[in-house]
Amino acid sequence: MSNDSLVMARRLTLVLAVLIAVCSAAVVVIAPKAQAGTAAQVLHYEYGPIHIDAGQNTIQFSSGQVAKPAVDGWIVGIKPNILLPDNTTPRVDVIHLHHAVWVNLSRTDSTRGGPQRFFAAGEEKTALALPKGYGYPYVASDSWLLNFMIHDLVNQSFDVRITYDLTFIPKAGYTKPITDVTPVWMDVQNGDLYPVFNVYRGRGTNGQFTYPDQAANPYGSSAPKNQFTMPTGGTFVWAGGHLHPGGLWDDLYVDRGGQSAHVFRSTAKYFEKAGPVSWDVSLGVTKPTWKLQVQTGDVLRLTTTYDSSQHSWYEAMGIMVLWFAPNHSGGTDPSTLAAAKNQVHYTHGHLAENDNHGGLADPDLRDPSTLPSGPNITNIAISNYEYSPGDLDLATQVPTVQQGHSIRFTNADAPSSGYGTWHSITACALPCNLTTGIAYPTANALIGFDSGQLGNYGAPTAGHLTWDTPTDLPPGTYAFWCRVHPFMRGAFRVVPAT
Repeated sequence: MSNDSLVMARRLTLVLAVLIAVCSAAVVVIAPKAQAGTAAQVLHYEYGPIHIDAGQNTIQFSSGQVAKPAVDGWIVGIKPNILLPDNTTPRVDVIHLHHAVWVNLSRTDSTRGGPQRFFAAGEEKTALALPKGYGYPYVASDSWLLNFMIHDLVNQSFDVRITYDLTFIPKAGYTKPITDVTPVWMDVQNGDLYPVFNVYRGRGTNGQFTYPDQAANPYGSSAPKNQFTMPTGGTFVWAGGHLHPGGLWDDLYVDRGGQSAHVFRSTAKYFEKAGPVSWDVSLGVTKPTWKLQVQTGDVLRLTTTYDSSQHSWYEAMGIMVLWFAPNHSGGTDPSTLAAAKNQVHYTHGHLAENDNHGGLADPDLRDPSTLPSGPNITNIAISNYEYSPGDLDLATQVPTVQQGHSIRFTNADAPSSGYGTWHSITACALPCNLTTGIAYPTANALIGFDSGQLGNYGAPTAGHLTWDTPTDLPPGTYAFWCRVHPFMRGAFRVVPAT
């Protein structure tokens, strides 16, 4: 068998366990069941099937009708997931729910204008459960949209469905009082289609980096995107954060009259044995007893903190969605509401889709530090999920470049403009040759570099197909991987100039 055949056979084994048949169903609604002891129903909805191309990592929007309740009422809970056609949840290291945002086109967003963002889920899959007596007023004529990004980490296409269980109270015949609440979306890059930032290893203080506080001019001449001035007073009754791997917590502050109060910390609880480096995590939400009273003119401010002690984190996020009862009395003044840990609880524990952590010996990936030097090169092509030359799959030598010069990488898996398969060149610590999983590899090189996602299709791509290695790299062997498809590994060697 040729080397190319061995490479393809090995890579296909990464997905054989989750190969699936094409699903022909459209939107699915499963009959409601009553929630014990209440008038609430649990309604199961699905959007799909969504065909995900091999290696896909694009932002998409729903087409056609997004399933929702047929009668007026109140939504009091939402639980998200994604499913394969066999009704199993895919492994996170194979298919990744980067995000799904439920948008109500019939309402106006509180903090950004435009359509209202009322719920979001990432791979941490936090569920919403509003405190008893509060509900999101729903009108059957409302029009919903889904903004989603499903990331295929391997070279195999799939069909998936986004699912969401709504805890719903029909309005007809319900006589108990419910206080209407509305979503307030906070984001450290609020307003951006792809609201991300980078966290570099060693930045910040004591191995922790807080954005935007420790970033250099994060918003330029624009107004701070992480702040929102309350147009009216009332009570916040629920809050929950969103982070990417490496994230430690989201902090919410209320600024009033020159004073700042820290009112909630959504802390990430990692089940990952390697620490805060994977999606094996649950994000803290407020307890039902948490109530925050605010006044007209109060400024909400959000920051997010990542671990920067051993790793860099590219395209990180910091988001918090809150639920607010306008002109509602009750709750605690910011000056006396402590951001104590006992205000936090978690909506789930370890999830089985996060079981493959990676980081074990891989006989097919070479240790580049032990390989001889190959010829000096100026170009490396990325084609068919390989770095050529320099791929660690069955490599026999490491391509070289003289100190002070660059190697140009070109992504041949994407067209010059338009849809394609994006790849990155991201530095990782030697040897970077262990098995792929949710916790391996990571951007943990002492000397870091990252190309961004090479492609020209708008967010999340870099807007170009080529990237040059830094010219100031000292002599040594440098390993790298693809953040979009982590099974891809490569290396090059900088040699002294002659």
